[in-house]
Amino acid sequence: MLLLSCGGNEKKSPQTLAAEKSNSETSNNTASTSSVVGNKINIEANDQMMYNIKTIESKSGEKIEITLTNKGTMPKESMGHNWCLLAQGANLEAFATAAATEKGNDYIPKNLEKNVIAHTKILGPGESETITFDAPSPGIYKFICSFPGHYMMMQGDLIVK
Repeated sequence: MLLLSCGGNEKKSPQTLAAEKSNSETSNNTASTSSVVGNKINIEANDQMMYNIKTIESKSGEKIEITLTNKGTMPKESMGHNWCLLAQGANLEAFATAAATEKGNDYIPKNLEKNVIAHTKILGPGESETITFDAPSPGIYKFICSFPGHYMMMQGDLIVK
């Protein structure tokens, strides 16, 4: 077997190849990434209970536009997703436990709404929603999917500088 190639003879490490793939996918805005900086953010949720973005960086007072898209195919009743930004100091487990009984309020507990900075509604497969809010004061804020049982895997951080 004879292999021919064009270009240099440099060999790339698995880490370099993975980084190039990640950068290429991020620039196409179609694949997962771990972190984004900016004020217009496209977040995807899927049937594996994952967001494609784990960290968002912003400046205090900056207007942030989040578009959440449910890329999954499972029914909304069993695998719906939302994006919920919690205030600093909110008890994540208590919030998620209370949220599990609030189907009629898109799994946002009415008695804990003061702990929510912004949120989308629960989305079914192929659905999207865009929300806009002002970045809070500097600090680290948790975002989660508040659909029952999802918050443990579907969470990330908004880092405000």
